[in-house]
Amino acid sequence: MKVPLRSWEPHAAAKRASTLAKIPPEWRLDPAQIEEAKRQRDITGPFIQRFLYPSETAIVTRDAVDLTNAVREGQLTAIQVTAAFCKTAAISHQINNCLLEIFFDQALERAQYLDEYFAEHGKTVGPLHGLPVSLKDQFHVKGVDTTMGYVGWIGSNLGITDPRDVHQVESQITSELLAAGAVLFCKTSVPQTLFFAETKNNIIGYTLNPQNRNLSCGGSSGGEGALQALGGSVLGLGTDIGGSVRIPAAFNGIFGLKPTPERLSYRNAANTNPGQNTYPSAVGLLSPTLGGLELGLRSILSTKPWTRDPAVAPIPFRQDELSAYRERADENGKARDSHTPLKLGVLWTDNTVGPHPPIIRGLHQVVNTLKAAGHKVVNWEPPSHAAARRIHLAFLKADGAHDIHSHLDLSGEPLIPDLREVLKLRQPYDLLDIQDMTIQGLEYEAAYSDYWNSTANDDGQIVDAVIMPAAPHAAVIPGKYYSTSYTSVLNLLNYSVAVIPVTKADKTVDVVDDSYEPLNEIDRKNWDAYDPEIYDGAPVGVQLVGRKFEEEKILGIAGVVMAALKTNCGV
Repeated sequence: MKVPLRSWEPHAAAKRASTLAKIPPEWRLDPAQIEEAKRQRDITGPFIQRFLYPSETAIVTRDAVDLTNAVREGQLTAIQVTAAFCKTAAISHQINNCLLEIFFDQALERAQYLDEYFAEHGKTVGPLHGLPVSLKDQFHVKGVDTTMGYVGWIGSNLGITDPRDVHQVESQITSELLAAGAVLFCKTSVPQTLFFAETKNNIIGYTLNPQNRNLSCGGSSGGEGALQALGGSVLGLGTDIGGSVRIPAAFNGIFGLKPTPERLSYRNAANTNPGQNTYPSAVGLLSPTLGGLELGLRSILSTKPWTRDPAVAPIPFRQDELSAYRERADENGKARDSHTPLKLGVLWTDNTVGPHPPIIRGLHQVVNTLKAAGHKVVNWEPPSHAAARRIHLAFLKADGAHDIHSHLDLSGEPLIPDLREVLKLRQPYDLLDIQDMTIQGLEYEAAYSDYWNSTANDDGQIVDAVIMPAAPHAAVIPGKYYSTSYTSVLNLLNYSVAVIPVTKADKTVDVVDDSYEPLNEIDRKNWDAYDPEIYDGAPVGVQLVGRKFEEEKILGIAGVVMAALKTNCGV
């Protein structure tokens, strides 16, 4: 007996079909090619590049800095670059559904305009001139849907139903990217509600990890991470309220930056429970290269976003801060004799959920490399991360999921099964409870700051940054992500954090430690989920943590760490 469709399902099916219909016929794969992709463990690199011409591969394998330089110097046109990335994104979506919105025609028109401007004026529009930039589907582009994974937002944005307002909103940061010369071409998939560390919604389903399709691409900026791993973008926007930039960066073997929330503008962007601003979401950046993060942050800040968004701190890009930390090491990451070496803390475990063997090996690789390069590394034993996670989670759930259910009610779609219990409708917290939690959060921030300052007691040098896992596992088996405590604590602290790729899980090295004693029941579930065969080849990334508004500092330190890893490990 055929099960009748629920009222929201035809709308989701129609949206899927309309998105695919926006792909030019010459870029569409046939069913046999799509089935072949489903049989592959790794669809990145050589696999996806078989669908590209060599000239297109030559473009999409260059980094953001190279591409903007090539366009500025007249070696490539904006049209050439945009067409190559649009095609790669189109193929990426067909073999690993990662896009919620496609607007290639609009992008190519924009690229044509930029080429004409360059030809007429002999100069670029801005530092991102001709560079395609992808957007997590929270950022509004005029004329384009913003569904944020909700069926009820299809054909609109922000759930707007008044025809006069539909598709008229533009996020401030979208305008800033355009002012810097960027070409916007697609929006990437997110989990329904955003409050999920995997990427799954009722519109396009689940987005897998393209480097190991047994695993998740992470969330909530997971479609962005997957697209970049496939070569479909070299710079993209994400957001992060509990790890949503950092988790996809680590899971997909790319770089991510979660700034302090007030560094980049959230004005006129969609969000879950936007009234909760005690611990707000931060706009962040993802890129296959560290240079891409630097270029993106520098370019956006060059537009002075604080003049239009009063929530943004008036801090321009501080090149001197970045350079001061990078210059403490040579081009190989080795500490300079004439400078103080870096002093880094390392958090081996948060004592809530212990890391799997690939993560432990990745941490040792970073620590051993830095020590060999002459830098100091000390153990990091801060106030309990479990306490911070409890406070942070309470704020995310404080409205009783009423905002989420108001958007579900637009179409009648249900919560995805993974979220039905944790996000079921509840009574909101009362004001006195929220005030009490706020005090607890402030006390935790003060205690963490005091601990950080105490690291100068032994040798007079305070820790510059902290190395810690982004998750207790590499890119996770779907449905087995049990704790985000390694990332959410840093949202409560509003710290500046970069993620760097380190290595990949290796079944021949990262064997099960039979002597491990789980810390609690959640830790036992996480440990039991580790299977060396399934995880083999999964990217391993780590977080580099600075304090508030230390984005340039943490990028400078990341440059030193990556130089040392490249010299010693070939990363």
